[in-house]
Amino acid sequence: MTMATTLARSLTRKQVRFETVRRVRGPASTHPESPAPDTYIPGDRLARTVLLEDDRGYVIAVLPSTHRLRLSEICAQSGRALKRVHGDGVREVFRDCAFDALPPIGMLHDTPTWIDDSLLLHGDVYFESGDREEVVHMTTAEFGALFADARHGHFSHRMM
Repeated sequence: MTMATTLARSLTRKQVRFETVRRVRGPASTHPESPAPDTYIPGDRLARTVLLEDDRGYVIAVLPSTHRLRLSEICAQSGRALKRVHGDGVREVFRDCAFDALPPIGMLHDTPTWIDDSLLLHGDVYFESGDREEVVHMTTAEFGALFADARHGHFSHRMM
C-alpha cells in the first residue's frame, strides 16, 4: 500500500513541500537488499490522529504519538460534548486508509481539526500517510501552513 490517494492529491493541490519516509519495522527491514534505509521517527514528532464526534459532527484531534488525549480538555476548549469514534465511523471518514494509520486530513473533509501545541515544539513533524509502511515528513512551518485553519490548544499529556 502507498500514501492514501486523497491525502496525496490534497498535498499536491496545496503545493506543500514534503517527503515520505519508510518507518522502522524491526530487524527484518535492515536487510542489505532493502530498497532504502528505514527511518527512526521520534515519537514526540509523530502526529497521532484521533477521530471524535458529537451531535454536530466529526472533529479531528492531532497530538504527539507519545501523548494521551485528555478528552475532557478538548471538550472544554472546543465547547463540545465529544466522544471517541471507533469502527465504522473511522472507516467512513478515512476510506482509503489503513485502520491504524490515520493521517490528520480534516482539511480534506471540512472537518474541524484541533492540534495540540506540544506537537509543534520541534522543527519538523511526521504523520501517517494512510498506510503502515510510510509516513509524511515536513517542516513544522509547512505543517502549520497546511493546517492554517486548525484550532490549537493543550489537550494531551505525555504517557509515562
